[in-house]
Amino acid sequence: MSFKPNTALLSRLKSIYPTTNDNPWYIVSAVAFSASNEPQAVPEVFRHALAETGSGEEHNPEKLRIARRLREALFKSGLTCGYPKAINSLAALHEATPPELQDTKTMRDVHTSMEDHDRNGRAFFRETYGDTADDVQKLLDTIYPDMGFFSNTIGYGLTYSFSSILSPLETSYVLVASLIANDTPRQINWHLDGARRNGATLEQVRAVRQMAIEAAAACGIKWRDGVPEVVDKDT
Repeated sequence: MSFKPNTALLSRLKSIYPTTNDNPWYIVSAVAFSASNEPQAVPEVFRHALAETGSGEEHNPEKLRIARRLREALFKSGLTCGYPKAINSLAALHEATPPELQDTKTMRDVHTSMEDHDRNGRAFFRETYGDTADDVQKLLDTIYPDMGFFSNTIGYGLTYSFSSILSPLETSYVLVASLIANDTPRQINWHLDGARRNGATLEQVRAVRQMAIEAAAACGIKWRDGVPEVVDKDT
């Protein structure tokens, strides 16, 4: 039987985040469900988030904002959880999305040059990794130069640095949720730290971590050695 999150679970996930303003619960939950290979759970998150807008208007700007943010989050998560999972979740979301909340044109400027993607990617990479950026980039370049190029230009340039729909901090949350569901501790540590560098408080990033854990656990995900904790490096 396929997993379907109920209202109690979705309300619980939402309640974990410490503030009500710009609560990323539906982004984190949808990505965690998607990365846990439960694409049919994503429309349930979408419906729950839409219901909370409190308006029956078809052309409600907040409904379109939610739809776009979910699509963008799933798209960005594909680089860390695999695009087959992202595609399946986007397809499930599309089937549940009314025509007025769908997009028919790309959100990104398809005419942006590779040089610009590379420059934007290097800048966002450094913002995310801080004083560890050089070491991580050296690792990627060493293990396979194409990996280093791809990470900067396509990963951080074309994909992650685009911030018209999700902020840099929300992109960090996407990566944290996806990586937790995939049980990849090294990268989880990288991006828990990255979320702090991109503006999260200690309480907020701990909440996102917990949200992702509970969403993934509800899908049956188990962790080999647990999930890395958020380290307070200011103390």
